[in-house]
Amino acid sequence: MKPGSAAPTRGERGGRKVSKSGECCPRWVTGRPWRVLGLIGLALLLAEPGKAASQTAEAKTLRIVFQTPEASFDPGSVSDEVSISVTENIIEPLLRSDYLARPAKLVPNTAEGLPEVSADGLSYTFRLRKGIFFTPDPAFKGKPRELVAADYAYSIRRHFDPKLKSPSLWLFAGKIAGADATREAALKTGRYDYDAPVAGLETPERHSLRIRLARPDRNFAQVFAMAVTGALAREVVEHYGQDIGGHPVGTGPFVLKEYRRGNKIVLEANPHFRELRFAAETNPDPERQAIARRLHGQRLPRVQRVEVAIIEEPQSRWLAFLNGEIDVLPLPRDLAELAHRNGKLSPELAAKGVRLQAHPVPNVYFFFFNMDDPVVGGYTPEKIALRRAIALAYDTDEAIRQLFKGEAIPAQQIIPADVYGHDPKAQLKATRFNPAEARALLDRFGYRDRDGDGYRELPDGKPMVLERASVTSTEARQADEFWKRSMDAIGIRLSFRKDKLPELRKLHRAGKIQLMSEGWNADYPDGENFMQLLYGPNAGQENAARFKLPEFDRLYEDTRNLPDSLERLGKFRRMTELVIAYAPWRLTHHLTEHDLVQPWVTNYLKHSFQASSWIYADIDAAKRRGKP
Repeated sequence: MKPGSAAPTRGERGGRKVSKSGECCPRWVTGRPWRVLGLIGLALLLAEPGKAASQTAEAKTLRIVFQTPEASFDPGSVSDEVSISVTENIIEPLLRSDYLARPAKLVPNTAEGLPEVSADGLSYTFRLRKGIFFTPDPAFKGKPRELVAADYAYSIRRHFDPKLKSPSLWLFAGKIAGADATREAALKTGRYDYDAPVAGLETPERHSLRIRLARPDRNFAQVFAMAVTGALAREVVEHYGQDIGGHPVGTGPFVLKEYRRGNKIVLEANPHFRELRFAAETNPDPERQAIARRLHGQRLPRVQRVEVAIIEEPQSRWLAFLNGEIDVLPLPRDLAELAHRNGKLSPELAAKGVRLQAHPVPNVYFFFFNMDDPVVGGYTPEKIALRRAIALAYDTDEAIRQLFKGEAIPAQQIIPADVYGHDPKAQLKATRFNPAEARALLDRFGYRDRDGDGYRELPDGKPMVLERASVTSTEARQADEFWKRSMDAIGIRLSFRKDKLPELRKLHRAGKIQLMSEGWNADYPDGENFMQLLYGPNAGQENAARFKLPEFDRLYEDTRNLPDSLERLGKFRRMTELVIAYAPWRLTHHLTEHDLVQPWVTNYLKHSFQASSWIYADIDAAKRRGKP
C-alpha cells in the first residue's frame, strides 16, 4: 500500500500498500477535499436529523473514517487501504489471518483447510467449503450461484490480463507454470484468452483448485489471505464490464448497500452469508483474551451496518470523533498531543471512556526517484551523486518532529521490525543528514549555480528544476514547505505536482512521476514483501522507482527460494546496502499508529496483516445512546 506527498497520513497498503498516509503508504496513501465541516455521520446525510440520530443510535452500526478516497472494489485493481478494507469484507480469499494470533497465523476462510503442499514445494491444492453462495445479483439471472474452484482460477487469471493493469501481478508473475505465456500472447493480440489452458491452474474437481508453480515459493500460501486474491464470478465481471469496480459481488459478510464515489460507502450485513462462528486459540495478552471470551461461539459479523466517511482534514475528523459521529479514529498526527502523552490518554478522553490503542504496523516510508527520468534517473556516477545529495539534505529527525509530531521513528532498513529479514543490529546510516556534504557532492559532479540566482544548473549548463508529486491535504502542504526549505538549502529548485493520490499512483506506475514520497504496510511477515518493491520486473507495478539492477534482482530471486537462514538474512542486508548505494529510494521513517475507540465499541483491534476488523467489532447500543 502507498501514500502521496506531504506528511504521510494513515493509509494504504501496499502492501495493503501502506499502506496503505497523506504523504505516502502502508497494501499504498492520501486525500480528498471534504466540503462541509461537521458533516460526518453518513446516516445523517439522507435522513431528517432527529430521526436519523435516533435510528443510528439504536442500530448496530460501525462508523469508520478514512482520509483518502477509494479507488475501486475490484480485487484485480485495489492497492490502497480504503479499497482493500471494503473489498475484503465483500469478496473473500481462500485463507485469512487469525484475528488474535501473534505472531500472525493463516487459517482457512472459504477453503476447508490450509493448502496441501507437495513434497517438492511446487504444487498447492486448495479444497473449497461446499455450499458457499454469492449474493444474488442480476448477473446470475435469478439463479443461486455457488462459489467453486473455477472462480478462484478465473480471478487469478485476471491479474495476467494486460488491460486490467493489475498492481498485484507481482504476486503471481513468474510463479504459476504457463500463466506468463497467456499474458505475453495477450500483449501481441490485444485480447486475453480466459479459456486458454494454463498448465499451472487446474480445477480437477468442482471444489478443488490445484496450482503448479514454476519454482518453489516459500511465501505462496500467504498470497491467498490477501484481498487481491478474492473470488469474482466471471459472469459478474462480464455483466458490469469496466464498472466492475463499483459493483462488487462476493460471498463475504457484507454487501455494498450505498455508494457515492469518494464520498460515502455503506455496507450492510449479508443476509445470505454462511453461518460463521468465532473460534480462536488462547492468547497470553489480556486484551486479546477478553476479546476471545466475548466473541467465543458468536456468529459473525457482529454489526449490521458499516458506514465509511471520507474526510480529508484532520481537524474535521477529530471534531467528528468528539461529537460521537465516528466510532474509531486513526489518530491524526497533528492532534496527537491533544489525545495522549507518551501513550497515556488525556484525562478528558479517559473520562468519556475512550480507549487509546497503540498497534505496531510493520511499515516503511521513503521517497523514491524515477530511475528512468532523464534528470534524476540513471546509474552513472553523476546521477547517483544527485540522488545522494538530495537524500543528505532531508532531515528525518526534524521531519518526524515537525510533520509527524513524534509519531514515527527513523527507518534504517527497508525491512521493519517484526518482519523476517530485519536485522536489529544493523547500523546502515540510511537517514544520514548532512547538507554541507550534499552541497560539496553537487559541486564535485558539476551541479553548480552558473548564473548566480541561488539555484544550481545541470552539469551541461541547462536549467534544473525537480518536480515532487504531492497530494492536496493540509499535511501534504506542510511537507511541501519542508521539502522546499530542504532543497533551497542546497541550491536545488523544486516545484510541485498536485493531484489526488489515486491519480498520482497511476502516473508513477506509468513512469510519469519524477520524485514522490510513498510507504508500504506488510502483506505478510517476510522481507520478500518489502524487497519486491525494488525488483526490476515489478517496474510499472509496485516498483515505483522503476529500479532495475541485475545484482539486486538476483539476490531477490535467491531469497524467494532459500529457507530461513543466515544466508538468506545476509542477502536481505546486501539488498538494502545496494539501495542505499544507488539511491533509488531514500528511507525516511516507520510510522507509529494509534487509534481512538469510542466506549461503545467492543472487540476492535487493528490487525498487522488484515486491513479491517469490521467483522469482529460490536456495538453496545445502550452505551451509544448514553453518549454525551
